[in-house]
This record gives sequence, structure tokens and C-alpha cells, in this order.
Amino acid sequence: MTATVAPALAGIFALKLPVRNLAASRRWYEAVFGLELEFEFPDDDSVVRGVVYSVPGLGDTGLALRERPDVAGLSGFDPVILAVADRAAIDAWAAHLEGLGVPHRVVEATIGWMLLFHDPDGLEIHLYSRSRSDLDNSGRSGFGRRVEH
Repeated sequence: MTATVAPALAGIFALKLPVRNLAASRRWYEAVFGLELEFEFPDDDSVVRGVVYSVPGLGDTGLALRERPDVAGLSGFDPVILAVADRAAIDAWAAHLEGLGVPHRVVEATIGWMLLFHDPDGLEIHLYSRSRSDLDNSGRSGFGRRVEH
């Protein structure tokens, strides 16, 4: 294979998650993230099987939920890590989830703080602090380590 330079990407268009029960997942994601519905995707019988939302804080990156019980429930896996500003934002999100009755926990991550919680299908959602000034575990056993280039 001949090495070439890849054309530039323009960001992430959307995050698409499979869900078991679209109605239940819609209620949960709308409450947790304050989403605004942009599109619905009905099947041939006019039953809505997918939706796309705009997400406050993600610019023009959308969040799509698709009813696919056959592949939903990457239980305990975290395919998407969302960013928040700092530890104060982690604490604000923790209070928000507490108010919604969503179980969660705050942990020390490699280079910041992380809030972990699960959607209705068991998908693990991480909110990671972008601020690196107050915590750096990159030299500790069991945490990631920076690769020097």
C-alpha cells in the first residue's frame, strides 16, 4: 500500500447509538442532556425507529438514537467520551444527575476528572474534564501514560 496524505476531516457529524426501546431512551437522553429534536426516521409502517438531536455544547455534532435491540446494550462499554471544562463542571453534572435520580460516580482519571453513568441500555457514558491543571495520574500504575513523539 502506498502511503498518502489523508484529506482533512471536518469534525464529527453525529454520534449514533443503538437502543432497545426508543421511547424510553428518548425520555432519558432528553432529560439528561437537554436535547433538541431535529429529525425523526419512520419505517415503512410510519413507526419512528430513529431520531437525531442537536446537543447543547457539541456545536453542529448531532446525537442519533436508532432502535436496534439486536445490537443495543454495549453494557459497561464507553464508546464515546464527552468533554466538560473542569472539576466544577463535573460537580455540576453530578448534581444534575442526582436530581434526575441517575446513578453516577466521580473518579480520578489519567489527566483530569471523570463522571461515569449508564444509559437505559447499560451503555457507559463518560464526561471527562478538559482542565489538566488540578490532576495528573499519568505516572501512576493502572493509568494511561503520555507517549513522547
